[in-house]
Amino acid sequence: MSTSKPEQAIIKTAYGDMTIAFWPDAAPKTVENFKKLAKAGFYDGTAFHRVIKGFMIQGGCPNTKEGAKGMPGTGGPGYQIKAEFNPKSHVRGVISMARSAHPDSAGSQFFICHGDAKFLDRQYTAFGELVAGDDVLEKIANVPTRGSGGEKSEPADRVGISTVQIVASA
Repeated sequence: MSTSKPEQAIIKTAYGDMTIAFWPDAAPKTVENFKKLAKAGFYDGTAFHRVIKGFMIQGGCPNTKEGAKGMPGTGGPGYQIKAEFNPKSHVRGVISMARSAHPDSAGSQFFICHGDAKFLDRQYTAFGELVAGDDVLEKIANVPTRGSGGEKSEPADRVGISTVQIVASA
């Protein structure tokens, strides 16, 4: 179902709102999957569970919902989508699908680049960019983190996502 006006996502967080413009020309199936999950309320009540300042903030895992079982960062919608690698570069503000080692393992988890991550180009599916809320991205990227082992990327305080709303572009 196509709409006459392009759609955007408004990610409402505890730190403010971020607005994403999609790239349906670059990653049509990925954009449709994200919009479908958002419209179904899949992302409501999740959190950004991985924050690496200068790199990215990651969210979209159902295991981050209050009372959910399972390790944050390991959950998904119960299916995986095929990668849509494209020439869009992973620079600050770009939203892309998170995945495991297998290229076609993305489901619901996504990340927003806080810095340039061009080494991810053509290896992860970039599908949109931040058009409002860069200040919110900055606040979240600067949340104190903790962790055991090598990567200390777990936010010390929960960075909740109340809703992801799909709206007609202004």
